[in-house]
Amino acid sequence: MKTNHKKVVSLTLAISLLSSPLAGNAIAKMPAKNVGKVNLRIMETTDIHTNLLNFDYYKNATSETVGLAKTATLVKQARKENKNSVLVDNGDLIQGTPLGTYKAKIEPLKEGEVHPAIAAMNLMGYDMATLGNHEFNYGLDFLDETYDDANFPYVNANVYVDDHDNNPNNDVNKYTPYKIVKKMVKDENGRPQFLKIGYIGFVPPQINEWDKSHLDGKVITKNIIESAEKFVPEMKKKGADIIIAQAHSGFNGSEANTEDVIYSLSKVKGIGAITFSHTHKIFPAADEKSLDALFKDAKGNVLPGVDNAKGMINGVPAVQAGYGGGSLGLIDLTLQQEKGKWKIVGSQSSVRSAKDVKPDDKVVESVKEVHDATIKYVNTPIGTTTDDIYSFFALVQDDPSVQVVTNAQKWYVEKYISLNKPEYKDLPILSVGAPFKAGRNGVGEYTEIEKGPLTIRSAGDLYLYDNTLKALKVKGSVVKEWLEMSAGKFKTIDPNKPEEQPLLDDGFPVYNFDVIDGVNYQIDVTQPAKYDKTGTVINPDSSRIINLTYNGLAVDPNQDFVVVTNNYRAGGGGNFPGVKGSEYVVDSADENRQILMDYITEMKEITPTADNNWSIAPISGDVNVTFTSSPNGQKYTSEDSKIKYLNRTDEKGFGFYRIDLN
Repeated sequence: MKTNHKKVVSLTLAISLLSSPLAGNAIAKMPAKNVGKVNLRIMETTDIHTNLLNFDYYKNATSETVGLAKTATLVKQARKENKNSVLVDNGDLIQGTPLGTYKAKIEPLKEGEVHPAIAAMNLMGYDMATLGNHEFNYGLDFLDETYDDANFPYVNANVYVDDHDNNPNNDVNKYTPYKIVKKMVKDENGRPQFLKIGYIGFVPPQINEWDKSHLDGKVITKNIIESAEKFVPEMKKKGADIIIAQAHSGFNGSEANTEDVIYSLSKVKGIGAITFSHTHKIFPAADEKSLDALFKDAKGNVLPGVDNAKGMINGVPAVQAGYGGGSLGLIDLTLQQEKGKWKIVGSQSSVRSAKDVKPDDKVVESVKEVHDATIKYVNTPIGTTTDDIYSFFALVQDDPSVQVVTNAQKWYVEKYISLNKPEYKDLPILSVGAPFKAGRNGVGEYTEIEKGPLTIRSAGDLYLYDNTLKALKVKGSVVKEWLEMSAGKFKTIDPNKPEEQPLLDDGFPVYNFDVIDGVNYQIDVTQPAKYDKTGTVINPDSSRIINLTYNGLAVDPNQDFVVVTNNYRAGGGGNFPGVKGSEYVVDSADENRQILMDYITEMKEITPTADNNWSIAPISGDVNVTFTSSPNGQKYTSEDSKIKYLNRTDEKGFGFYRIDLN
């Protein structure tokens, strides 16, 4: 047999090199060959608000538009399509339905007990979570007790321990600011690869104002963008191949706004993908036409850098998965190694609806006991109503669903001042309410309570949030500007235009449309709004609020009033001019909803009649003004009503109505 001398020499040399102690280093320095691209899927849930099952506790019926149990089915399907997947939650998990209230207030979570939301998430196999502003509604102890049973970590980078020394340089994070997790994935060739995925979380800094009673003196919260600029470079230095920013924050084009900062966050160098939340919206939207007003400028144009087709903001892949478990957000990334580092070379974001899928049986079973107990609790009777109560038209005319709440709040403060603050007894009391359920989360989210028995469920339907009551002393000038801010809910109507004109600005949150009972006023929608939805003055010489009177006399700008509201608004929520920093007359820990229940219980029977203290001012000219609401509202219209149903709906199922303002 003839021996090939060259092959023997080569083989001998290769063996000697492999046996050398330097071989490991030599091989490590060799460029990786045949490393295929990696397709990584990020799945997001957000703003679950304890909608764990497909059930509406206010209607006492199933709902196909909510439910983490339904989202769980989508997660399983998405994982089958791509096993290189991670699942994250973006906060606002533990508050929002009577189930959340039940586990926080009625049968509070005990030490060692697993919160039903965490039990469901443990079954679903989450990789990471972050905190939303509503996680702080029940205090830090409850938050800790809730999350200490999670089989997954959570991150937050902008909440710090309040050390009371006024030195920002030595502040310590309250929670783990970020985590870098080594995950094994398979490339397109089927070979195992390792990715170092960095997760960082953020919450609106305003939590210190909104939940002042729980957080004051315990924690401080810093700016989201500044926190990202501090920690993201640190994460890159520690080897993160990709950084996912989980920001419980809304989208906004403003650089300065600290509650809605996603547009600015997308410009922070080093962030590879963003999962966001807070506003209950969908991104990317179904199409560019339905892209929400929050993603557009004042002229209705999509902001530069927003790519709805691919789901990118300033070149960064991003997703927002809506509300209540009704959707699953997806970011599909393609990564490729370049010079030993993983780079994102392609992406596509999308949102999948859970409407037509069945709930996951295991998740349903995990929360069934608490669900049944919640139903029993909310069906407890508290009184009766002599008429139907509904919120279908609460954005266009004075409404009984708001009036009942403002009446209850005034009733409480009158008694409180009489017993505790007699020095304020001669000041007029005004009461603020907003139509919380006016289609914010879809066409099914309106209050509709039939005449007859009222239950705890009814009170929750009328007052959606776990707010606490506050009363402020303000001047008549503040009352006027408060209403000017609320009037931003309306678009400007051209009195000389006969074509159809929409009345409502969908980008202005319904919970910021404050009605102030106790004064009379009209809103002139032919004038431009003075403030935009962030509280910024955009038309300083405009005045939409006209004929503002108290007891038949024009409101004196220097007259003192006691205005009843909630902790969110009193703490600056919504950026209403002149409100934050006002003197507290009542700083109560009592919840507005509980006060409403106490009021109904004491009255035994209520007559839900709006006093028509406000209206949209008549318009001279033949204008055709329309608005959208649930088609179910048409049954509450009549031939002589100023509101007429137009027998058509939009792509989201909202019905069109005409309102006669001529």
